[in-house]
Amino acid sequence: MNPWIAIGMLALVGILIPASMMVVSSLLRPTVPEQGKRATYESGEVPTGDARVQFNIQYYMVALLFLVFDIETVLIFPWTVIYQDAVQSAGLTRALLPMLVFIGVLVVGLAWAWRKGVVRWVRTPRHGGKPHEQ
Repeated sequence: MNPWIAIGMLALVGILIPASMMVVSSLLRPTVPEQGKRATYESGEVPTGDARVQFNIQYYMVALLFLVFDIETVLIFPWTVIYQDAVQSAGLTRALLPMLVFIGVLVVGLAWAWRKGVVRWVRTPRHGGKPHEQ
């Protein structure tokens, strides 16, 4: 028997079970349209103003940079664990070159982000146009 048939059946079951649960749930639940269900919930208080708040894009950029370098750490750590064995079995060049290319790509990305001003904190008029220092 082909193993791909089992994988396909597992994928099919994985899609059919949640889909059937949603269909049965939509058929059995009571539908009582009410204006209060569509309102924004704010801890029992009557909502005031718009629920949309504009955040500074700087927070998202810092979060993305954190994710990039966090993933870098996750990928570099196992490499460092097997580095000595890899050098002995494959040689220095074959063990070191791929990681140097990987780190080089990350350094280029960091240089680009630095040049675009992503890693600088927001300048405020209150501080004379200089980044906030702690």
